[in-house]
Amino acid sequence: MSARKAELAENLARVEERIESACVAAGRKREDVTLVVVTKTYPASDVRLLAELGVRHVAENRDQDAAPKAAACADAELKWHFVGQLQTNKARSVAGYADFVHSVDRPKLVTALSAAAVRNGRELGCLVQVAFDVESGDVGARGGAAPDAVSALADAVAAAEGLRLEGVMTVAPLTGPYAGSPGQAFARLREISTRLRAAHPAANMVSAGMSSDLEEAVQAGATHVRVGSAVLGDRPRLG
Repeated sequence: MSARKAELAENLARVEERIESACVAAGRKREDVTLVVVTKTYPASDVRLLAELGVRHVAENRDQDAAPKAAACADAELKWHFVGQLQTNKARSVAGYADFVHSVDRPKLVTALSAAAVRNGRELGCLVQVAFDVESGDVGARGGAAPDAVSALADAVAAAEGLRLEGVMTVAPLTGPYAGSPGQAFARLREISTRLRAAHPAANMVSAGMSSDLEEAVQAGATHVRVGSAVLGDRPRLG
């Protein structure tokens, strides 16, 4: 085993222990939480090593990095999650490789993704990104729709050809009433998810939590945690 593969295996085992412990503390089954490894800034060779180590879900936040990486790893039987802010002009590219888009936050993006999915002959799983740092009707600094916009946006996704409404996502806010309290933000996301499922029962994904706060996310009911640095190491600074 190469040194890098051994390092990744050790890190994965450590993250797995954290998720397992969080599930025990929350009274949940381990299999109810999916680990999505965020591979941004790391090479396709690392993605391949992760696949060899049993990882099945990987995420990227920039199309210009994700598209070539997904192509290079097309035979690795991975599910690709797009988790970053998405411009409408990138929708066509993302629809070519992503299995899930976590960052749907405005009607124009729904329209663009729908057209792109149909053009690519694919069905995209979509999550509505919720921002807890914005006023009504606005979009957050890191993307996301205001909580009061979620219902209408979810209805639009559910009605769009080529798209499948999967659930909701959030990033722990840096400002606003939940700044410094990720657990409270994740609990609020769970409440929004519960209301959403009354209208869309199959939309049961709750994507929340990263390397620093996955325990709070699991406690609040997250079904998917997005972990990067705890698996791959501290990221190099981008110039």
